[in-house]
Amino acid sequence: MSDQQTDSRRGLLSVVGIGPGSDDLIAPKALQAIQDAELVVGYSTYIKLVKHLLKGKEIVRTGMTEEIGRARAAIDEARKGRRVTVVSSGDAGVYGMLSLVFQVLAEDGWTRDGNPELRIIPGISAINSCASLVGAPLGHDFCAISLSDLLTPWPTIRKKIDRAADADFIIGLYNPASGRRQRQIVEAQEIISEYQEGTTPVAIVKSAYRKPQQVVLSDLDNFLDYEIGMNTTVIVGSTQTIMHDGFMVTPRGYTNKYTWDGEVLDGQQPARSLNLDALAQREKH
Repeated sequence: MSDQQTDSRRGLLSVVGIGPGSDDLIAPKALQAIQDAELVVGYSTYIKLVKHLLKGKEIVRTGMTEEIGRARAAIDEARKGRRVTVVSSGDAGVYGMLSLVFQVLAEDGWTRDGNPELRIIPGISAINSCASLVGAPLGHDFCAISLSDLLTPWPTIRKKIDRAADADFIIGLYNPASGRRQRQIVEAQEIISEYQEGTTPVAIVKSAYRKPQQVVLSDLDNFLDYEIGMNTTVIVGSTQTIMHDGFMVTPRGYTNKYTWDGEVLDGQQPARSLNLDALAQREKH
């Protein structure tokens, strides 16, 4: 379908992240895009989260595994000159609808100045909202890995987990389990355990900022004892992650260079790379 075959008016396609779903954690620009839309498109569960914002609007809602149909419907309607908003939970660019929308647009030969105009509005991703409920687990280098093998081969996912654990990343595990898929989270635990101590802190957060929210802090040896499903995000700490008074915290590394009075340690310089020799000498003592 070419742009010449569509309505002469240039439509607007907004792809927005609604964060966890509560109004106070949706970006004002995302709320505005929903308010301005003639048509709102989304997965049924996410439409329910914002249904109170959709009075008088046309809605296209579909179930899981129908993402291509949602993207196609949104694009086709926007090409007619309409204002269309696609909603994703979290951030639409993080395991959300945005990349698929781009793929369908590219397949159609769409260009940046073509029809429709595309607007991208960020949201709070699951790993961020879950982290905020347990402390500061993402204080240093981290990654997110989806354990769903519906679209990615499990051997590829295993390799990513292994590399991330070996590199000592804090690891956010999306889609860790479902009613029909239980083995992946068990294998992920086994892989990470090859590199991390069993006492490594682990957070299990279900339905962050939604009802019924559940937050559990455990460790690598024991976190599988708790209920884990599709609405759960698991955050596995690194070797540097600690627990403090019920909070999970990963230090950024300031004590490698400074005292708690803010003084620079011997052999180190502010705004310069760490002096590894000085650091090694200090660690010996």
